[in-house]
Amino acid sequence: MKILKIKLESNRVYGLDILRALAIIFVVLGHTENILPDSKFKIIEFFLFDGVGVFFVLSGFLIGGILLKILNKGDFTYVKLKNFWLRRWIRTLPNYFLILTILIILNLLFTKGFSVKEYISYFFFTQNLFYEHPLFFTEAWSLSVEEWFYLIVPFSLFVLGLYRKSVLKKNLLITIGVIVLSVTFYRYFKFVNLNETGNYGLLFARQVFTRLDSLMYGLVGAYVNFYYKDFWLKNRYFFLVLAICFLLLYKYIEIFAFTPFYYCVISFSLTSIITLFFLPFLSNLKDGSGFIYKTITYISLTSYSIYLVNFSIVKFWILPNINLYFLYEINGYLHLSIRLLIYWGITFLISIILYKYFEIPTTKLRDKFTRKTNE
Repeated sequence: MKILKIKLESNRVYGLDILRALAIIFVVLGHTENILPDSKFKIIEFFLFDGVGVFFVLSGFLIGGILLKILNKGDFTYVKLKNFWLRRWIRTLPNYFLILTILIILNLLFTKGFSVKEYISYFFFTQNLFYEHPLFFTEAWSLSVEEWFYLIVPFSLFVLGLYRKSVLKKNLLITIGVIVLSVTFYRYFKFVNLNETGNYGLLFARQVFTRLDSLMYGLVGAYVNFYYKDFWLKNRYFFLVLAICFLLLYKYIEIFAFTPFYYCVISFSLTSIITLFFLPFLSNLKDGSGFIYKTITYISLTSYSIYLVNFSIVKFWILPNINLYFLYEINGYLHLSIRLLIYWGITFLISIILYKYFEIPTTKLRDKFTRKTNE
């Protein structure tokens, strides 16, 4: 169908598309909880990885590459800073604000007692800086982390550049080090003092200043790739093996050696390190072909739209209003299979339409209002 056909650019990095596609598949599979019976979901859960954590590291890697190109051309001036912010906001905010607006309208129409005033913070990404993320539009927690990363890291480089113009290369390392240490210590501080480790998702996993360090690991990858390209390339298989070993360790701890301290403080760092170790191999896997290649690229391209719509829009507004109970009376497995198929199908259908007819046109506006920075 031409209406759903997406043009695949030839300059894409297939390995990074694989990583991005896997990340969003992990996220959507994780959201099949409450759709699948507990016994079935536990089987799927065994194979899941922190998809959002993967997105964070990948984002840090890609944005870090852009920042390093800017820094390598000279001083990080206010004009360059403003240009960077405008390009990121034009890329990320239209989709986010569209889905946020749709959810607000739906709740105003159908949720008794819903008040827009309670959710103004979503427009400024302050709803989960240091506090539990509200249940409304739960996907937005990670967008807050991303947007504060876009603000804090470039601004830090700009400020450091005012006083240390001759060492712009080191300014990035200082920024990375300060944020990684600060955030890791903050998680440890919360773990020791709050004594509320049971509420893992809200108190640790979905706050801006407990997850900001994840993107820094991607920045480390961008730094090594930019300044030590030969090392990055020559050791890609070594780091691939290391990533697989750490992934097995991650799963072993998750199953056999779980502790609250690991879960609340260390697990985020380990997830980021594993993703970082996969990057040398995947970032150098440039080309692909065939049906699998096209499928992975399609999923990768639409991953942002998939992330925004699969949970709050499809799972909680669309799926419950599709009555499939008559299938359950015929066969329980048939009912479950059709329900999952509809969930995935509607998610991908909406996401492709959103990507092709909204995300692409709004993203193209960047070049009209800003200077291109090889994004």
